[in-house]
Amino acid sequence: MNQEIETTAPAKFTEEQRNTVITEPTAETPEPPPDNEMSFIGHLDEIRSRLIKSVIVLLIVTIACASYADFLVNEVLIGPLKRSSESLVLQNLVPYGQVSLYFQVVFFTAFIISFPFIAWQIWQFVAPALHEHERKAGRFSILFISLCFFSGIAFGYFVFLPVSLQFFAGFGSTLIKNNIAVQDYISFFIGALLTAGLVFELPFISYILSKIGLLTPAFMRFYRKHAIVFLLIVAAIVTPSTDVVTQLIIGLPMILLYEISIHISAYVNRKNAALMK
Repeated sequence: MNQEIETTAPAKFTEEQRNTVITEPTAETPEPPPDNEMSFIGHLDEIRSRLIKSVIVLLIVTIACASYADFLVNEVLIGPLKRSSESLVLQNLVPYGQVSLYFQVVFFTAFIISFPFIAWQIWQFVAPALHEHERKAGRFSILFISLCFFSGIAFGYFVFLPVSLQFFAGFGSTLIKNNIAVQDYISFFIGALLTAGLVFELPFISYILSKIGLLTPAFMRFYRKHAIVFLLIVAAIVTPSTDVVTQLIIGLPMILLYEISIHISAYVNRKNAALMK
């Protein structure tokens, strides 16, 4: 019996030792990261690649727009000013003023044209971290955000700029000449269009907030009256004219965007509820 104990004990100890060796982790063999995760360096390389592609496309479009620089400056930039009033005259006050003006107009035009591609590159960087149904929705989002942006640019150019310039031309004393520095005008021009482009992203913002569950149509309907008052106040602030009709021309599209956002939020919430069932 003693012999059996002596012969079985080492075997038992060997088995325990074997289990210990198998289960204990070692620092020399770390677990490999999952295949779908990217390292920090990999993320930096991906960002650099997307930035390089965006810059290359932006430069190509800028060079293409440079061949139409005279048309962009004389017709697109100065056109609204000429159509608003003959009393508004642009004036160059620095030696490099027109060079800077041409460069800004060409680059801003190239940015507007390249906007969908830049948005697509941002989406391509974010897409690997999303689920398949989110990727499908994102492809639609690129078209959606581009249409909202272009609609805002068009509204700013064809509605907001003419209304503002007509007010500026008719305001004040007739004894004072309205000579406008070209740098001040281009800053006002770009600022007005970009502001309108961002305001028109309201439906897209409501889509994203509804998608992640931070916004509901019930919330937007409950605060509809508050939102309308707020939007009218914003229209009164950004509109230089004190005319109520002019303010409504600016305010009504924003109210319409809010109503569209409510329907978009309702659609997204129905889709989210259907996926959870």
